[in-house]
Amino acid sequence: MRVTVWDLPTRLFHWLLVLAISGSLLSAQLGGDWMLWHARFGLTVFGLLVFRLLWGMLGNHYARFASFFPTPSRISAYLKGSWSGLGHNPLGALSVFALLGLLGFQALSGLISSDDVAFSGPLAWQVPAWMGRLASDWHRSTELFIYLLLGLHVLAVLVYQYRGRPLLGSMIHGRRDVSQAVPPARPAGPRALLVALLLTALAVWGASGVWIAPVV
Repeated sequence: MRVTVWDLPTRLFHWLLVLAISGSLLSAQLGGDWMLWHARFGLTVFGLLVFRLLWGMLGNHYARFASFFPTPSRISAYLKGSWSGLGHNPLGALSVFALLGLLGFQALSGLISSDDVAFSGPLAWQVPAWMGRLASDWHRSTELFIYLLLGLHVLAVLVYQYRGRPLLGSMIHGRRDVSQAVPPARPAGPRALLVALLLTALAVWGASGVWIAPVV
């Protein structure tokens, strides 16, 4: 039988993040006038991450971080072959948190980055100049780690696909095959989704810098 594991907000987050990261990396490579789009994609990534953090507390069972946080006991059970679950396995969860953490660092550092030449983040004027330059250096130097983690993520999906566990399909339709009856996860209500969206919109508004008086 099939059980719905990944709810619609989680699946939309995943694929929108794929598009936003792709656009951000491509625009950074193109440079020039494309840096404006790099900033827009970066702000989109920031907003998506804020939503995922909120949904990790307000979403359904499998969307909540507590349900798949890679504790030592869960990792040990997985390595011994005694772990069972429908969501992220403990090693997959490590990858998820590493990727979310790295993308979060990239998004936050991009907000205050300034190279004094071609790019300034929307909040760059709110920090000392040395901090903006340092954030810009870190923002560029950690880009390689994004490629590495994304490569490992894609490789893991392909390996599971080869072994007959179509993770890619599950992230499209949200369902997983199970060998025995499992009670479906209780979906989060519309109120939880509304709260998450409103708080995300507020965070994006703050990060965009539109509230800052223009420098004259």
